[in-house]
Formats: sequence, structure tokens, C-alpha cells
Amino acid sequence: MTGFNLSEWALKHRSLTMYFMIVAIVAGLLAYHRLGRSEDPTFVIKTMVVQAAWPGASVEDTLKQVTERLERKLQEIPNLDFLRSFTRAGVTTIFVNLKGSTTADEVPDIWYEVRKSIGDIRHTLPDGIVGPGFNDDFGDTFGTIYGFTADGFTHRELRDYVEDVRSRLLHVPDVSKIEILGAQDEKIFVEFSMRDLASLGIDRSALIAALQAQNIVQPAGTIQTDHEALSLRVSGSFETEEDVRNINFAIGGRMLRLSDIARVRRGFSDPPQPLFRVNGTPAIGLAIAMREGGDILALGKNIEKSMAEITANLPIGIEPKLVADQAVTVESAISEFMTSLWQAVAIILAVSFISLGVRPGLVIATAIPLTLTIVFSVMDLANIDMQRISLGALIIALALLVDDAMTTTDATLSRLAVGDTKTEAAAFAYRTYAFAMLAGTLVTIAGFVPVGFAASSAGEYTFSLFAVVAIALIASWFVAVIFAPLLGVAILKPPKAEQDKEPGFVFRTYRSFLTQAMRAKWLTLAATAALFVGAVLALPLIPRQFFPSSDRPELLVDLSLPQNASIYASEDVAKRFDDLLAKDEDVARWSTYVGRGAIRFYLPLNVQLPNDFFAQSVIVAKDVAARERLRDKLEKALANDFPSVVSRVYPLELGPPVGWPIQYRVSGPDVSRVREVSLQLAEVLAKNPQTANVNFDWMEPARQVRIRIDQDEARLLGLSSESLASTLNTVVSGIPITQVRDNIYLVDVVVRATEDQRVSLNNLRTLQVPLPNGSTVPLSQFATFEYAQEYPLVWRRDRVPTLTVQSDITPGVLPETVVAALAQPIADLSASLPPSYSIDVGGTVEESAKSQASVAAVIPAMLLIMLTVLMIQLRSFEKLLIVLSVGPLGLIGVVAALVLSGKPMGFVAILGILALLGIITKNAVILVGQIDAERAQGKDVTQAAIDASSARFRPIMLTAVSTVLGMIPIAPTVFWGPMAFAIMGGLLVATILTLVFLPTLYVTWFGWRESRAGPAENPV
Repeated sequence: MTGFNLSEWALKHRSLTMYFMIVAIVAGLLAYHRLGRSEDPTFVIKTMVVQAAWPGASVEDTLKQVTERLERKLQEIPNLDFLRSFTRAGVTTIFVNLKGSTTADEVPDIWYEVRKSIGDIRHTLPDGIVGPGFNDDFGDTFGTIYGFTADGFTHRELRDYVEDVRSRLLHVPDVSKIEILGAQDEKIFVEFSMRDLASLGIDRSALIAALQAQNIVQPAGTIQTDHEALSLRVSGSFETEEDVRNINFAIGGRMLRLSDIARVRRGFSDPPQPLFRVNGTPAIGLAIAMREGGDILALGKNIEKSMAEITANLPIGIEPKLVADQAVTVESAISEFMTSLWQAVAIILAVSFISLGVRPGLVIATAIPLTLTIVFSVMDLANIDMQRISLGALIIALALLVDDAMTTTDATLSRLAVGDTKTEAAAFAYRTYAFAMLAGTLVTIAGFVPVGFAASSAGEYTFSLFAVVAIALIASWFVAVIFAPLLGVAILKPPKAEQDKEPGFVFRTYRSFLTQAMRAKWLTLAATAALFVGAVLALPLIPRQFFPSSDRPELLVDLSLPQNASIYASEDVAKRFDDLLAKDEDVARWSTYVGRGAIRFYLPLNVQLPNDFFAQSVIVAKDVAARERLRDKLEKALANDFPSVVSRVYPLELGPPVGWPIQYRVSGPDVSRVREVSLQLAEVLAKNPQTANVNFDWMEPARQVRIRIDQDEARLLGLSSESLASTLNTVVSGIPITQVRDNIYLVDVVVRATEDQRVSLNNLRTLQVPLPNGSTVPLSQFATFEYAQEYPLVWRRDRVPTLTVQSDITPGVLPETVVAALAQPIADLSASLPPSYSIDVGGTVEESAKSQASVAAVIPAMLLIMLTVLMIQLRSFEKLLIVLSVGPLGLIGVVAALVLSGKPMGFVAILGILALLGIITKNAVILVGQIDAERAQGKDVTQAAIDASSARFRPIMLTAVSTVLGMIPIAPTVFWGPMAFAIMGGLLVATILTLVFLPTLYVTWFGWRESRAGPAENPV
């Protein structure tokens, strides 16, 4: 290769090259300490929640008049994937889910479009609508959570202290927002007896109007004098419940206090708002979120320092307890990964020193950290944090980046052995291998393109794998051609009598085996083809998996009651479950959310909707082994002691959140028919021995009391349905009529009936309804009562009622295996359905298919890049086909490694296979280039292939062994294990085939061409 030689230039300008080396090291070390630390890479949760309320409406009316109108408009939103709505009586919740291909930069503009579009149709919604409201912060992660318990303090006193702590923590650097958990809003209840009001001749509506009129905030004017402006303030506004209690009414010519005709008391929301419990004790929580790009380790230290100061000033009895601490988790994870990284460095250096010797090993020992410092600098510039994916990428890259340094060092040694000067020997590698190495580097990077540009949440989650590997490989090429030659000149010495040394046993065995393989070329090619076919046929033996479970010690426990259950029932179940945990020695601590799911304390968490019938516990076990023991115990206890609760016990997930592993969606226009099909589907699932805990996301209708009004009788009495509904709402639930301004809080004043009249159906029948003439009549005089049923909630998907049948799986089984086993019976059931009804697979399998499809969509771009780079380097279709024929053969080792290790074929393993394709192709390109170089010296094709393969044997084998051994530290990990085994097995087999199959194929093809053309043909 003639032309500009970068290695030669670096050697001519040694001082400048040395200066750049020092700058790279210093910048890298500074960047390493500046890099952000987090647990998972940030990815945008492409979901917005749109909510609207229509108080008093039935499920059917809410569905048709609110949900339907909003969904029709939302279907016009660009990049929409699907809508999923959840409708209860008077409340609509719609999840707007964007396509995975939507970029993070596009998301804010689309959310603005959602707000604008809904604003345009706001006037078409029914009167009385509250909202719609929008939540596009659905993906915020609150990695640090404190729970505050109080002994000897009221809930209000505790909340005052917690609000003060929140205000102080908002000043901590990198804190973006803090949410309060479990706090109950105070209320002032005005409870009256309808009978007493009727006997006193008091009009309820006039009483309410009087309360509202006194407690107003309204300007009373300003007097302007020559010297000052005097504002006028009218007294009478409520400041405490005592002010409400003492208000007077003129009734029948006499003054009565409100306390004479009603009970006025201060309390909390009834029914309560979502509750928070810590270690079985009622608590108020503070959930702290970090700003984007912050360092969770620094944040954790700052919060810990601030909390130590705050705790010292809290009164005895108020105790903060750390519920979730992402900083500790991240510190532990990064510490483990850095240990794995240094172990991998040590392994690779050991291989280099043992196989090449001390001085060549020293060149590589210097090149590796030099490359890593450059990588850290670029990561800092590109805002790539140290997290699960980027750290794993560093280990993968480490195993790859040693290749170029080894190739350069080996070439320098070979030239020193034949008598070249140090400068000539160091520059030789660039002339001979630089462009082949660059082509191989670009091909390897191309293998990671599907990782970097897969348009899905999983692709976004793993993007930093592509980025870090690409940065490392390009950096390693520059280090190999600029810095390694300089290091080689300074460190290397000519080998002693290299030409007289007897080749080693391994080398002699390989050369002999290669010669025999070439002689029996058809047998070699056929055996290789047979192994490949066998690997393809064995693919079904590998279990499938999307992402594995996390190796964190947390367990999540979902507790779902019947959907008409009250929050009091959920609280009772949560207390009983707390008692169960309090006795278990495997539990370190736990927190329980009643009436809602856990706040997103972990990015891939599948956040649950607030619902009265739902509770969720987050249990931190003492270690992973304790977690598994605890899981078995809790599953048995919940099955035996909580028979009416649909429960699920599961570890945290990795990758995009999914929920129940097995999910099937039944969709159709008629809710009753959808329910029937779902029951049939549930029977199919229950018959499979690998499913467990089959359940539905909604199913059972709930009781309701229908009050049928005799409209003619009501009109004769001067009543309307509106006034009756208002009266009943006031009596049963209570209505807020005004607010007391108490410090930073607004306390609603709620008017309602006394407890005995609120909760008794018999008392409701005799409820005295006031008439316009001042008299009263019992409700039963013009109304009849009957029980009926309606669905307490309805889920829809893209405006079609959809019921999800979901289940867990037995231990050791993967969701893809179960779905494959259920495919035929579910296909038979689907075939029997009318055209407008369907059964679709959801859950893990659907997400996995989407993610793999997003990867597959980028594979053509990957192949185009690979083919273009290879064609530029090889300039021959024949050589291109020979190189490409080796790549897929890595599948032989991949299948063998995964089958023998029992590791699943998941998203991460597939990424490993694609990366492997690039690594194998790189070796093949350099080897073909070496064969061409040998032929150019006049050797026949067979001799050229043997000599070239012998020359490349050591660097290729050293790179493969280094890569395989370098993967050992991450092979046992849950997340990276499948990829590590795939690369280890695939690369070992592919390396052997590259050194045996490729030269044999080359000789077979070009030997035939040479024999036909004769020796006069130019071999290159």
C-alpha cells in the first residue's frame, strides 16, 4: 500500500505524537471522573396520559360521551401506535402510545399537538366536564424514596414536617422534582341530619349558599389619600373549623349557630386518598427525581448529607426511613462492572504477555488503557453516562480493541526478525494491514448498527452499546497506527534468532491440519456445511427470551381485589400482608402502596394506575438468594391465605416494561361477547401446565343501586331529577362548598349527612327530601329501589372494547415457550370467532417481536455498509463471497454455546450474534488480503494460502482467545450472560473455520481458476 503512511508520520514527529498521547491520557482520566453514573440508560417512555372527569355520569355515558370523543381526536395524532383507555363511572383515562420509531426529539412536539388537538374539541364535550388534564412526565424516575413515620404526632403534624423537608431537599444540586406519597388532604366535615333540618324548616340549599357567601375572597375597595393608599378588608372568611362552627343563621326569627344544627369536625379525605406504608406502619413518603444527565452517586451523597442534618433537627418520634436508594444500587453495579472490566483487562494482558513475551505484551498493555482513556473522553463529549449498557459495551469493546494492537505488534516483530530497522518495522504494519484493519473495524461497527438504530424502546435502551463500541473500535485503530508504532520503537527488540527457532507444537499441528484439510477440500467444505445445517436445525432447542429479570434484591407484589372493592378493603389486605412480611427473616425492609402502584423508582418499572382495589408492595430482600426463597414462600402464602386476591410476586424487569409475561387481548364490539370469549380463552390457558394464576384485567360486573323516579309524581311535588341527584350526592358522598385557607393548605368544607343516613340503604328509603314549599317527603314516596349490575370499568384499545387474559408462568419456563405451545389451541378458538372479534398476543412476546422487528428493519442497512466497505477493500465479487461465506458459520458455535450453557436466545444475545458477524468478517478480510499478498510474491495459490494462514494464525488466535477469556467476567451476569456465551462460542468456532475453512474455500475456487488460466495469470 503506497501513499501517505500515518505510522511513519507519527514516528517522524515523535514529540508531537507523545504530546497527543499525554493529552489523551489526562483528558480521559478527567472525563472518567466527570461521567454521569446511573443504573439504566435513559430512554423516553413514549406514553402520555390524558384524563377527564364527568362527575355523576355512568360508565356507559362516560364511555360514549367522553372517552369516544377524545379517542376519535387522538387517533389523528402523528406517529400514534395505539390508544388504550380505561373508563370508570365519571372518569376517563387514555394512554396515548407512540410508535417505537418516534425519536426522543419528536416526542415533545407530539405532546404539544395532543394538548392543542384536545383543546380544539373542548367545547364539544358535555357540560360539567373537569379537564381534560395531561401527564407527559409518565417516565420520570424517582430513584430515592424516604418514608416518614410518626410516633405521638398527628398526620397533619407529620405532613408539616415532611413539607419542610421537601422544601429543603429541593435545594440539593441535581434534584429535579420531589413528590409526596401517602399524604391525606384535610377536610372540614359539616354533617347534618335530614330529619332535623326538615323539622326545623331549614332549606339545605339556603344553608350552603350562606356558608359560601361568607367565605369569599373579594376586593372591598381601596381609599386613595394624599399620602397613602388604604386597602379595605371585610372580615368573615374562615380560618379554622371553629369559624365554621360558630357561623350564625337567622331561622324563623331566631339566630342559630351551625354547631346547633350540624356536627362540624376536622378530618381527612373520606374515602382516603392513596396510602403509603413503610415496614407495616402508616407513613408519608418523599420521592426524589434526579435531573437528566445528573450523577446519581453524587446526588445520593448530597441527599444523604442533607438528610443527616435534617434528621438531627427533627423531633423524637418522627423518623425518616430510606425506602429506595438508587445511588447504592448504582454504586454497587458500577463497582461490579469496573471489577469485571479490570479483570478483563488483566486476562487480556496475561494472554499478551504469555503468548507474545514481556516487551510485546507491554506495548499492548499500554495501548489498552490509552484507548480506554480516549473512549472516556468521547463518552463525556457525547453525554454517554456510565450505566448498565455502556459498561457492558466497554467490556465487549475491550475484547475487540486488542485486535488492532496485536496485529500491529505482531507485524512489527515479524519485520524486526528479518532485519528491518525499528522505524521500518513499525511503519510496515500500516502499509500492509492498516486499510484491511480499518475495513474490518468498519465492518465490525456495521455489525452493531442494528443495535444503534433499531427504532424501538429496546433499541433506544441499548443505543449506547453501539455508540461505545464504535467509539472504542475507531479509537483502537488510531492507537494501533499512531501510538502503538511509537511504543513499539521504544519497547520492542529484534527477536533472537527467530528464523532458527523450531515452530511450536500448536503451530506445527495447525499447519499440518490445514494442509490435510486442503487436500481433502471437498470433505472439509461438506463437513462445514453439515455443521452449519445442524446448527440451524438445532435453533429451536434454544429457549427464547426478551429481557431477563433484574439481579436486584427487590420483589414486587401486586394485590388486586375485585374491581368494586373499596380502598378500605385494599388497606385491610395490605395490613394482613404486612403482618406476613414482618415475621420473615429474609426481608430487609418493605414499603406498600394502597390504592395505587409504586411510584417509578426504577426506569423499566411497569407503573400501575391508581385504583381503590389495588395495592402493591416493594420488598427488599437481604440478597438475591433470599429473594428467591421469599418469592416461593409468598406465592404459597398468598394462594392459601388470600384466596379472593389476584396476586403476582415477581422481581424487577430489565428492558422496556411489559407486565404479566403471558397476555392475550380479546377485542370486539360487544362487551358481553368479549367476556364470553375471554372465559373460553382462560380455560385454554389454564389447561397448560406451564401457566399459573390466570386472570383478567377487567371482567366482573359490580352491583349498583338504581333509584327509579316516578317523574310525574316528582313534578307534582315540584322536584326534578337534577335536584334529587344533588340532594342524594350531598347526603351520601358530600359536596365541597367552600375552602378554609390554612397556612399553605386549602381545606375543603364538605357538607354531607350523618353517617347513619349515608351508609344505610333502609335509611335512604326514608330520606326526607325537602320540597319547594318548605315541607319534606320520604324518598320512597316517589322512587323505587332496585339492584342492577354494570361493569365498574371498561378497557378499550383503539376504541374497541378489549379484555386482556393474562397469566404468570411456572419457574424455569420462558414466555415464548408457553406462547408457542398455546399457538394451535388459540388459533382454533380464533377461527371460531365472528369477523369483528380477535385474539392477539400481548406481553413479553409482543414486545420481543416488535423489538426484533425493529432490529431486522435495520439489517439491510447493516449489510449494505458491510458489503460496500468489503467491496472497496477487496474489489472482487469472488473474494467478497468467500469472506461473506465465513460470517454465518459463527452460528455453529453460538448454537452450541447457548444449548450447552442453557442461556436463552433474547434481544441481547441477538445483538451479540450481529456483532459477531462483524468480528468474523474482519478476520476474514485481513486473511484474504494476506493470501493475496503472498500470491503477489509469485507463490501458487495453495502455498500462498498455507503461508498466509500460518502468518495470521498467531494474531487471529490471540485475538480470539483474548476476546473469549475477556468475556468470562460478564458471562455469569444475568443481563450480559447470553451475549457473552454467544460471542465466546461463536468466535471460537468461527476463528477455527476462518483459519481452516476460508483458506480451503479460497484454494478450491482460485486453484480451479488458476489451473484453467495457467501460471501466466496475474494472481491478484
